[in-house]
Amino acid sequence: MPAELSATLAEFAAEAAYEKLPLPAVEGAKKSLLDTLGVILAASGTEPAAAAAVDVVRDTGGRPQATVLGHGFQAPAVMAAFANGAMAHCLNFDDQTPWGQHSGTSIVPAALAVVERQGGISGKDLITAVAVGQDLFTRLRRHVGWRQDWNLSSVIGVLAATATAGRLLNLPSDRLAHAFSFGAIQSGGFMDMVSGPGSELGGMYAGFSAKGGVLAALLAQRGAKGTETLFEGANGFFATYFGGSYDREKILENLGGEYYGAVTLYKPWAAVGTAHSHIHATLQVMAQHGLSSDDIQEVRVHAGDCHEGLCAPLEARRAPATLMDARFSLPFLVAMAAVHGDLKTRDLTQEALKDRRVLDFARKVVVVPDPALDWKDELPSGRIEVVTRDGRILQQSGEHTPGSVTRPLTWNDITGKFADCAALAAVPPSPEQIAAAQRTAADLETADDAAELVRSLTRSPYGN
Repeated sequence: MPAELSATLAEFAAEAAYEKLPLPAVEGAKKSLLDTLGVILAASGTEPAAAAAVDVVRDTGGRPQATVLGHGFQAPAVMAAFANGAMAHCLNFDDQTPWGQHSGTSIVPAALAVVERQGGISGKDLITAVAVGQDLFTRLRRHVGWRQDWNLSSVIGVLAATATAGRLLNLPSDRLAHAFSFGAIQSGGFMDMVSGPGSELGGMYAGFSAKGGVLAALLAQRGAKGTETLFEGANGFFATYFGGSYDREKILENLGGEYYGAVTLYKPWAAVGTAHSHIHATLQVMAQHGLSSDDIQEVRVHAGDCHEGLCAPLEARRAPATLMDARFSLPFLVAMAAVHGDLKTRDLTQEALKDRRVLDFARKVVVVPDPALDWKDELPSGRIEVVTRDGRILQQSGEHTPGSVTRPLTWNDITGKFADCAALAAVPPSPEQIAAAQRTAADLETADDAAELVRSLTRSPYGN
């Protein structure tokens, strides 16, 4: 009889080594580290939804073990992971797999918290641990019977964060298998919390999965025991969340040979990933036909099942009440792109929610149900039809969107994004500190202490 899946995945995570990583997996881990670090910094200064998480961590106090990024103070590692995780996703600017969902917002805050707490963890070990978490996350995300009910980013993210934290703590495979149990007991998240208007849950949830991963690994390190039938038991993880629907063979296929973090995608715009192709289509049709927003009478947004929640209730989506809602509001995002000719992070502010030009244009956006765009595997490309005031009907597909599989962001794109994001931090790092972090991330495999990635942003560039 084969070993329970938790034991097999724990053995993989515990025995992973930098020397065995394919180069694309190394690059994927480094990109996610720098990208997530930048997004956290931007959120610290621009998104009020994360302020409560940071304030709670600040007020709780405790041993200063890890940095709450963008705010210049330290907290216990578990709580620093919580604050940084909450900031990592609240802009919806974080990485995603080609099949949707976000791993970096759970993995990276957990990893950085452990690295700072422990000290002396090499850059190679940090890269390896992140690559392991990315791979485990994607294997589970792709091969469970998801019905768009549970929020996979948090249900699975906590397990990926546990694998990453456990690998950094050098847990042996039997201890890591127990850690998965303590991670899984913190799994949770329903899809309405992601896109339901008026809520801040959709931004903050990654704080819980990042925190949960660190906590799970620390409990296992101290000898706490979990269940030996976590994933495949009659009342285990797969039975509970997915009605027992999963593909064991696919989850384990080429485990340790192919690392799925290599195909992680990075966002050019701070908005839900399912809206990006519609944003791109809007920008394309405007540029190609030399249109201004005043030239347009109507925009017909074709919507599959994964877009419907971004369009309903329509009036609320046309005039979102909060920045969190705005990033999940397809009519508003299309209007922002049409009016401004781009969708820059610094433009999506509280004042933007009251921009009469954008609000008026959003009322021109109508939704056309389109089952051809239903989400079956990879995220589908959106499609729009623009009706101009002079009677033309212009169709545009959102294929080859920046940040997609066919047009991924390069390392230079991500370093540029990092610099833009870091400048928006509550306590902005200097240009010299930003450049130092970029260099450290690029050469992370040479670092004797991976905490240098965080220190480069907080240490004075003049050495005092």
